[in-house]
Amino acid sequence: MKQTNHTLTIKPGKLTLAELRAAWTTHGNIALAAEAYPVIDAAAQAVQAIVQKGDAAYGINTGFGLLAKTRIPDDKLEQLQRNLILSHSVGTGELMADHVVRLLMLMKIGSLARGYSGIRAVVIDTLIALYNAGIMPAIPVKGSVGASGDLAPLSHMTLAILGVGEVRVKGELMQAADALKSAGIAPVVLAAKEGLALINGTQASAALALHGLFMAERLLEAGMVTGSLSLDAAKGSDSPFDARVHEVRGQPGQIAAAAIYRQLVTGSAIRASHLEGDERVQDPYCLRCQPQVMGACMDLIGNVTRTLLIEANAVTDNPLLFRDGDEVNIVSGGNFHAEPVAFAADTLALAIAEIGSIAERRIALLIDATLSGLPPFLVRDPGVNSGFMIAHVTAAALASENKSLAHPASVDTIPTSANQEDHVSMATFAARRLDEMAHNTAAIVGIELLAAAQGIDFHRPLRTSPHLEHVHSQLRQKVPFFDADRYFAPDIEAAKQMVLKGELSATCRSLFTPLHP
Repeated sequence: MKQTNHTLTIKPGKLTLAELRAAWTTHGNIALAAEAYPVIDAAAQAVQAIVQKGDAAYGINTGFGLLAKTRIPDDKLEQLQRNLILSHSVGTGELMADHVVRLLMLMKIGSLARGYSGIRAVVIDTLIALYNAGIMPAIPVKGSVGASGDLAPLSHMTLAILGVGEVRVKGELMQAADALKSAGIAPVVLAAKEGLALINGTQASAALALHGLFMAERLLEAGMVTGSLSLDAAKGSDSPFDARVHEVRGQPGQIAAAAIYRQLVTGSAIRASHLEGDERVQDPYCLRCQPQVMGACMDLIGNVTRTLLIEANAVTDNPLLFRDGDEVNIVSGGNFHAEPVAFAADTLALAIAEIGSIAERRIALLIDATLSGLPPFLVRDPGVNSGFMIAHVTAAALASENKSLAHPASVDTIPTSANQEDHVSMATFAARRLDEMAHNTAAIVGIELLAAAQGIDFHRPLRTSPHLEHVHSQLRQKVPFFDADRYFAPDIEAAKQMVLKGELSATCRSLFTPLHP
């Protein structure tokens, strides 16, 4: 990911989607707004007052879960917090990508800084120092059920500020103690409640879900571009994009999508060439119903955006400190339960699967000469050449995989912690599987891009619309016309990367700007 010198000042509870998207895209410095520190200090002092008073308070001087009734002596409170982190660092699987870890850390810092967690400023500042130094905690992606917080992933994050375990610096794994020493960062000794505050919360599942959201945005835009190219390649009609059709239904995403499609295809000489004499009354649904399908996906993505932005700014650890004048109330609740994130991730999975599903149908249409009017399998001399025959099989395989992966994770639950935590969200898995689904759909849309561009080339010298000609030109700079069978996998990978990197919508950015709040 790119590095930037821009410093983001975190205003607790006020992170914007643009700031989160920027942190996902680039690694820049962060700082905490000065007005946050008095609130943080007051909460930390309240925790110390409770310790000095000696009354039992969950998470401060007691054990955890079913051990909540076990009173911990004051001289073992630091050991309690350290043991909590070590015992909960039980993650497995591949490591979270750095751009996901950045989101996780950014949200955790913002949540703790709201002053309801009772954590000292030095702990938050150490997290900020790690972030700015590019020291990314090595966080295994598996091991959380998305309730009682993302305990295992957040414990692995916390290990880094203790100087324990591994971290990643510029993509290379190294010991946390060595990385901190090299950066001049002192390891933290956790005080009462701080370990629990650090590992309770939904930041791991929310970070994975935000990654899925930002990928889904790119897939939606790319799918609309390739769908428009396919429409022209198949000499389809743009009449179904008529604004009046969509206004009488009233679905906002559908209306917005239709407007984008109209702009994408405006000015096509291919379209103008078959306005007269076209005997087809209606196009297949994969062409005709694009605004309805992609508009519905757009609405789902919009709903997810609102949920995840709220969650990104939320306080989700437990217990929480509330001040009423000089009185401090410690309230134990369940904000760590990640059901909103699980539902959001499951919704994203539906959208990602559908974007790929309808794109696969358009590929199938383009290679079928009886439907598209193009050469069989989009290649000259078919028979000697197989053309796009098996590229479509790959798209079909990926679309089928996504159908299984789209099964909602949130309907599952499994009791943990001796039945104390008896209903869980599975949000972390729900969000984690979005990356695989996004890569599947990116490959499908990439194959459609290749197929549609091939179809456009068969219509030369006629040209498609200015927007789509620019997309076509960008592709042809990377992938030449498929004139005869050749090693095809590199072409597909190049097109897939264009989708993943957002290059298709970048060629006509003004059309998609309204989709980015």
